[in-house]
Amino acid sequence: MKEGISYEAAVKQLENIVAQLENDELGIDKMTEQIKTAQKLLKLCKDKLTKAENEVDEILKNDKE
Repeated sequence: MKEGISYEAAVKQLENIVAQLENDELGIDKMTEQIKTAQKLLKLCKDKLTKAENEVDEILKNDKE
């Protein structure tokens, strides 16, 4: 997984992993690997959302001054 991945690309990868899990398309070894990847993607998305929220808060704070 690339660290510089966009939020949208991370969400798309998560959607693909969920679809594979729902359709029982993964063996146990691949499933474990995909779940680990999903954990990393979820953290990346959360971090990006938190960063965006902080930036918006800062913009709004500066706009009020």
